[in-house]
Amino acid sequence: MQQLDQASIDRVIQMAWEDRTTFDAIQTQFGLTEQAVIRLMRSEMKASSFRMWRARVTGRKTKHQALRGKEVIRFKSSDQKNRDF
Repeated sequence: MQQLDQASIDRVIQMAWEDRTTFDAIQTQFGLTEQAVIRLMRSEMKASSFRMWRARVTGRKTKHQALRGKEVIRFKSSDQKNRDF
């Protein structure tokens, strides 16, 4: 896994918690695959918080670009920089 500064780690965690931010968007912005995000979340969060997050995102269509319907357009958090991903 590439080295991220604390601000980037915090942003990845925030994006991972957002329902409509896909793992693809995280990979595009930070170069982390879904598995790398899972490892980062496991290492940075308390065990109970990690389990809650995993239960929340497992199988969630909005976290996977390929599973989204065509009616779901790209979501951009108000905290996200003005970049097209």
